[in-house]
Amino acid sequence: MTPSSATLGTLPLSSNQPRWFSDNPDRAWGEKFFLAYSPLWMLSMAMMMFTGWQATFSDTALLLHSLSVALPLLVLPMFLYPKALGTPWRQSYWLKANLYIAIFSVFGNYFGSEYFFDVLGMVYHFPNATTTLDPALVGHNDQPVPVIMYFYTHAYFMTYHTTAVLVLRRLMSSGLPLKGLLFLPLTLLVGYAWAWMETKAMANPLMASSFYYTNMPAMLAFGSLIYATYFIASFPIFYFLDEHKSRPWSLAMVCSAGLSASMLVFYLLEICTHGIEQL
Repeated sequence: MTPSSATLGTLPLSSNQPRWFSDNPDRAWGEKFFLAYSPLWMLSMAMMMFTGWQATFSDTALLLHSLSVALPLLVLPMFLYPKALGTPWRQSYWLKANLYIAIFSVFGNYFGSEYFFDVLGMVYHFPNATTTLDPALVGHNDQPVPVIMYFYTHAYFMTYHTTAVLVLRRLMSSGLPLKGLLFLPLTLLVGYAWAWMETKAMANPLMASSFYYTNMPAMLAFGSLIYATYFIASFPIFYFLDEHKSRPWSLAMVCSAGLSASMLVFYLLEICTHGIEQL
């Protein structure tokens, strides 16, 4: 059984009242936790920028900082998750969400970064981040992908996916006519908004020596749309993860969903690259 056949066949029926959080208490708790944690990782990243740590930290210090950003998303729920909800931790939404995002984040950095290097002129310059992980065949550049980016991305993507689902759920639980037709356009809008904001936030004067784009206006204008392909593919799949308590996903289904979203992004990046080459 796959996520598409078991869960993705139809959009969920709306409840009597519009809502932001899932009517599955297990998922609702996870969403609230991820939202509550988001300002903390943002503050940690802001400190990194304002202090210039990324240029002065050793490789080990950078790895520890990136782990301090990502690991709380997995570790803290182990201690904070209410037993009263009655869901074993191996079946909990917070664990499944972390598994999905981990798979998707690894793909985004390992393969997706190469498209941003080659096609959009993205530059990483972290000479002190010597622990890297790169594909053997994908990409025509010699830029390494620091392992720290894998962990930072995990935190980013968790916030992006959680907020996107809240917006999409608010639409689908509303009384708007033809709301199903608005699902994908709203997915595109939310995905583009997060892509644009991350691009603008990361490529700033405080990070200019470590992370930048060779053509920032073009990146914000149409590069963010290409980045949004990540979320166009992933948000609609992630939306259904344990959305209903009566239809929980197995860990195998979560892995299948994360890999499916990653493959969809691969295709979309290829299509975008062919399009850019024709310009």
